[in-house]
Amino acid sequence: MAAARGVLLCPITMGLFLQSLFLLLLFLGSCLHPAAAFPKGCYPSEEEGLKTFRCSNAQLTEVPRDIPNDTNKLYLDFNQIPFLPRDAFRDLPLLLELDLSHNAITRIESGAFQGLAEHLHSLDLSSNRLVSVSKDAFSNLKAKVNLSDNPWLCDCRLQELIRAVELAADSSGGIVCDSSTQEEHVGKAFLQLIADTDFCNVYKKTTDIAMLVTMFGWFAMVISYLVYYVRQNQEDARRHLEYLKSLPSKQRRSEESSTISTVV
Repeated sequence: MAAARGVLLCPITMGLFLQSLFLLLLFLGSCLHPAAAFPKGCYPSEEEGLKTFRCSNAQLTEVPRDIPNDTNKLYLDFNQIPFLPRDAFRDLPLLLELDLSHNAITRIESGAFQGLAEHLHSLDLSSNRLVSVSKDAFSNLKAKVNLSDNPWLCDCRLQELIRAVELAADSSGGIVCDSSTQEEHVGKAFLQLIADTDFCNVYKKTTDIAMLVTMFGWFAMVISYLVYYVRQNQEDARRHLEYLKSLPSKQRRSEESSTISTVV
């Protein structure tokens, strides 16, 4: 009897064991899967009670896609990211700090920071390769932005950008003209220059002068053509009259009246 009961209990025990093992594997899989999906060199952590995701010096060439959407601080510094596409951070609604310093960023598409306006308070874009960026790329962004140590072209576009964002403390002196519409500005701090020079007014005056020169050129061409046309007609008329003088008198009178009426 006892032997028969043992035979019955054995399959039940084995079934419970296999079920427990299956559930354990599912649990471990769900815990390990997110970490396995992270790019090499990236890892999550918690710093000062904030959920942090670090990808510093991870040889990234684009913004990772599998960043936890509850991340508060994101470090993508010291990589080779060349540009920021539209909606690059749209799945990170709780992001407070974003470090993109020491990359190779040359272009930022409009809407790259879309979705970050509500919470983001720090954005570091220092030590990249930014030459010119539209202010629309930072539309509605309230974060303090670090734009220092980039090869900026100092012109009206940069002036509009500087006035559209709030610069991070102690970063303004690092915005230096690598090139400029005026050669004497190269190597100088841009914020010092715009204290005395309105680059947008200079650009407008230059554009207005160019338009006036172009209009004057077209006007001169029209006048020259009219003068040429009148002189050419006068020369043709003079030659025709000389030809008429060489004809017999009756035919000459008839063609002279025809020529005069045509000239008139």
